[in-house]
Amino acid sequence: MTVEPTPAICCHGLVKRFDGDPVLDRFSLSVSAGTILGLLGPSGSGKTTALRIIAGFERPDSGTVQIAGSTMVGPGRWVPPERRRVGMVFQDYALFPHLSVATNVGYGVPGPGQDARVARVLNLVGLSGAARRYPHELSGGEQQRVALARALAPDPDVVLLDEPFSNLDAPRRDRMRREIRTILVEARATAVFVTHDQEEALAMSDRVAVMRDGRVVQVGEPWEVYTRPGDCWVARFLGEAEFVPGTASGGSVSTALGTFPVPEGVSGPVEVMIRPESVEVLPGGSDAVVVDREFYGHDQLLTLRLADGRRLLSRIGPLPALNPGDAVGIRVREVVAFPASGGHQH
Repeated sequence: MTVEPTPAICCHGLVKRFDGDPVLDRFSLSVSAGTILGLLGPSGSGKTTALRIIAGFERPDSGTVQIAGSTMVGPGRWVPPERRRVGMVFQDYALFPHLSVATNVGYGVPGPGQDARVARVLNLVGLSGAARRYPHELSGGEQQRVALARALAPDPDVVLLDEPFSNLDAPRRDRMRREIRTILVEARATAVFVTHDQEEALAMSDRVAVMRDGRVVQVGEPWEVYTRPGDCWVARFLGEAEFVPGTASGGSVSTALGTFPVPEGVSGPVEVMIRPESVEVLPGGSDAVVVDREFYGHDQLLTLRLADGRRLLSRIGPLPALNPGDAVGIRVREVVAFPASGGHQH
């Protein structure tokens, strides 16, 4: 008999209300040790509240939190944040401006071995030469790495990051998320980071948990939640998608764009999701007309108008160089079908 390893974090049935309004509604989440999990949702979905409850900065109205197998929150049980072995990276970094980098990092590591531990984590985050500098002498990205080093220094069971890249401009944000992921992987850390940025969650995470209205509605690997969203809401939230009506039976679905394979057992009216990456453009055809083109260098997003007036998006490489007014053929490679009521996928 195989024994399942103890999750690094296990939240069950968390409820939290502010002024009577539910912010968390039976929030449940399990995070395996060594996993980087992106907690993704729109503004107001309860992401930061969930993080603060795990850290111990908020008390839930009900529910339980376990960290590394020990109950932190539960009936008659409350462990204060300083005893939870949780490292926290705040949105504004929250560094002590009057303390050096080394003193900031060593703040939670008192006693013998502090200097060696500080030196190790500063080396891990690539700031070995900055130990004597002060936060105001550092760039935003360097301050963020100091905040991460401080969170890692006490060797916590989990690291929590609240919107860690929101204070950085776009080019630095892309570079920093790669750097932070590398650091977390090298540290073998279990990490949960809150974000409302879909691209950030998909790029950084081993697993993504999608939140809506105070609860987790889908958890999976990035490719899984993007290509196999649990319902139409998740599909729309995670990226561009067009939906066309269809009728499914016998392992296929018929739509105005053609007939596509779907799993056996799907039948009746469905909504068919088409991601832009699944729409292949064939120059010289006559299925659609290009009405708009957004060029990003590494790819381009085309807006196509079909003969019946329907709009379809296609994401292709930088070539061919198509322009509004060009006629093209199209081929749809893959679709996902949902019940017409908008329920879970087939």
